[in-house]
Amino acid sequence: MLRTAAVFSDNMVLQRNKTIRVFGTAQTGSRIRVSLLDQTAEAVCRNGKWIAYLPEFEAAEGAVMEITDGKDTLRFTNIAIGEVWLAGGQSNMELELQNADGGREILQNADSDQRDPSDDMETADALKRVRFYYTPKVAYECEALWEAEKNSRWELFGEAEAAKWSAVGVFFAIRLAKKLNVTVGIIGCNWGGTSASAWMSREALMEQESTKSYVEEYENSEWVKKPEAEQIKDYEEYVAYHTDWERRAGEIYAKNPRESFDKVQKIVGPCRYPGPMNCANFTRPAGLYETMLKKLTPFTLRGFLYYQGESDEHKPDSYYALLTRMIRQWREDFQDNGLFFLLVQLPMHQYEGTEDNKSWCVIREAQMRAYENIKNTGLAVIIDCGQFHEIHPRNKKPVGERLALQALCQVYGRVKTEDAFGPLYRDFLYRDGGMEIFFLYTENGFLMKGAPLGFEIAGEDGIFYPAKAGFTESGNSIFLKAKQVERPLMARYLWTNYAEVNVFGKNGLPAAPFRTHFFDK
Repeated sequence: MLRTAAVFSDNMVLQRNKTIRVFGTAQTGSRIRVSLLDQTAEAVCRNGKWIAYLPEFEAAEGAVMEITDGKDTLRFTNIAIGEVWLAGGQSNMELELQNADGGREILQNADSDQRDPSDDMETADALKRVRFYYTPKVAYECEALWEAEKNSRWELFGEAEAAKWSAVGVFFAIRLAKKLNVTVGIIGCNWGGTSASAWMSREALMEQESTKSYVEEYENSEWVKKPEAEQIKDYEEYVAYHTDWERRAGEIYAKNPRESFDKVQKIVGPCRYPGPMNCANFTRPAGLYETMLKKLTPFTLRGFLYYQGESDEHKPDSYYALLTRMIRQWREDFQDNGLFFLLVQLPMHQYEGTEDNKSWCVIREAQMRAYENIKNTGLAVIIDCGQFHEIHPRNKKPVGERLALQALCQVYGRVKTEDAFGPLYRDFLYRDGGMEIFFLYTENGFLMKGAPLGFEIAGEDGIFYPAKAGFTESGNSIFLKAKQVERPLMARYLWTNYAEVNVFGKNGLPAAPFRTHFFDK
C-alpha cells in the first residue's frame, strides 16, 4: 500500500529554493510518480521504501501534491512553500505557547472577534503564515506510535492545537514571517528531560570515549536484562506512580513554590524520575533518535533550532563532544551538510539551597565553542533570561526572537552580525597589574545597568576574586583589577550557574559569559 512518511499531510510547508525530497513506503518494485505545481518526479520502490526528488520552487501558497503508484493515489492540499525549521531539544523548547508569557495574547490574535484593536496587526498577519507539525511523542516502537503517526498532521495557527505549540518556535516563526514575508513551518521534535544522547544513534555515541559512557551505563543496567515485555510493564507501573506523585507534589508547590524538594519527598514519597532505565524509557540513549528524529529524515529543511543541555549537567565535560557529534549526525541524516544549526545558550539557573557547581557554565562554554568552531551555526545568548529556582522560565519571546536574529543574520543576510549579538569575548592583554578584556561587537560601547558585575580574575594559585571593572578609553574593552591578585593570569565573566546580569551591548543584547583559559576549575 502506498504511503508517505507521517510528516507529509495537508497544510504542510515545504522548503523553498532547495531540492524537495518526498519519501515513504510502497510495494517493492512499484513506480512512484509525484506531482507538485508544474513539476513531476519519479522513483522506484526498493525494499519497500521510495524517495523522489522534486526541483527547487520559489515561495508559494495553496499548492497541491499528488502521489501515485498506478493503483493508489495520495493527494495533499493547501501546501505552502516557504521556510522550514526543526525545533529540537528538551522542556524549554517544548514549553507550550499557552504557558508562556504573552502566549495567551498571541493566541487571541488568531480570533478576530477576541482581538484587542490595539494588537500589533503585523503580528496578526504573520501568524497566518505560521504552521506547525509535532512529531508524535512515543518512546518505543509499538501500536501507539503507529497510531499517533497516522493521526499526526500539519496544523494552522488558529486551530485549538496551536496552544500546545512550542512557544520558542512560534516567536521565532513570527519574526521570520514578518521579515521574509513567507510561510514558516516549524517541526517540533523535542521532549522534556532528555539528554542530547537520546537524540543520537548508538553508533555515534560509541565513537568517542567521552560519550560512550551514556550507552555503557544504560546497557549495564539491571533493568534492560529483563525480557522486553517485563521492561514495558515496569515502566508503565512507574508512569502510574509518577503521575500521581506529580499531582500531589504540584498541590504542595502551588501553596509554596519554593518548598524544598527533600520536604516534598518526605510528604508524598520518593520521586523515582526518570523511572526504570529500560527499552520503554524516553530518556534512554538513542531512543528518541529512533522513534522521533529518524521518522522525519530526510525531509528538506533550512535548519535546526536547538535548546537543550540542562539534562546533561551531570556530565558537563562531555557535552562539547556530545553536541558536536549530534550536529554532524543530524546533518548527515537529513542529507545536507550545509544545514544551519542555531543553538540556544543556557540562561542563568540555580535551585534555592543547591550548590553552585559550575556545571551550567561548562555547558554554556561548550555551546559557545560549537558556534565558534562549526560552520553554519548560530548562538542565541539568553544569559539574562533565566529565573532563580525555576528551570522553565516563561519569558520565551526573547529566546525565539534572538534565534530569529541569528537566522536573519547567519542564514538570510538581513541583519548585520553586530546587531545579532551582544558583546562576545575576543582576547585579553596583561597590563598595569590587571587584565584588559577585548570584545567583539562593541563598536558602539556597552550598556550597563548599574556597576558591572560578574567579572573575576585569578593569579597563579587559580583562586578567583571579584574584579573591579572599568571601561578603557576606547570604550569597547574593559579593564579588570582586584587588590587580592597582584599578578593576574586568568579572567572570567558570569562563571556561575546563577547571578545577576547587567552588562549589555548598546543593542540591548547581553554580554556572553566566558573564561580566558579552559584549564581553570
